[in-house]
Amino acid sequence: MRKEDKGIIISQLADTVKQYGHFYLVDTTAMDAAATSDLRRKCFKAGIKMVVVKNSLLHKALLSLDVDYSPLFGALKGTTSVLFSEVANAPAKLLKEYKDTNPTLKAAYAEEGFYVGADQLEALATIKSKNEVIADIIALLQSPAKNVISALQSGGNTIHGILQTLAERPE
Repeated sequence: MRKEDKGIIISQLADTVKQYGHFYLVDTTAMDAAATSDLRRKCFKAGIKMVVVKNSLLHKALLSLDVDYSPLFGALKGTTSVLFSEVANAPAKLLKEYKDTNPTLKAAYAEEGFYVGADQLEALATIKSKNEVIADIIALLQSPAKNVISALQSGGNTIHGILQTLAERPE
């Protein structure tokens, strides 16, 4: 491969990392063509971009970015596929379907955190996206407000009834 071609690939990988924000390094060594094709189909349906990469080119792409991705460099061995996603936990949920067979998680960068090792899959699958966290916070904030409004409305009828009775009483 010519140096110019490598430079283009490195640049494309760096742009993809910046575009998606969450990515998983996956070992696909033992997968045959049919299994790889099946994984690609599932990734496509889940909105995940799967790219098989050369480890040295991905390493150079990660070095070219502003974030320090060095905790992931140890995982860049063997056959590596990268699963890019806009939702942090989507690739983990997909990989959980495969249980102990290939593909297996090597490492991941999700929600601005590093996860190294296959044992991190469960933690990654339970990560909530920023939108999910915001929705949870809004729901928690709305609950007390709804209780107060409900109490005021039910009490308002009682207060109104008492005021009406008092107004109708002869002096």
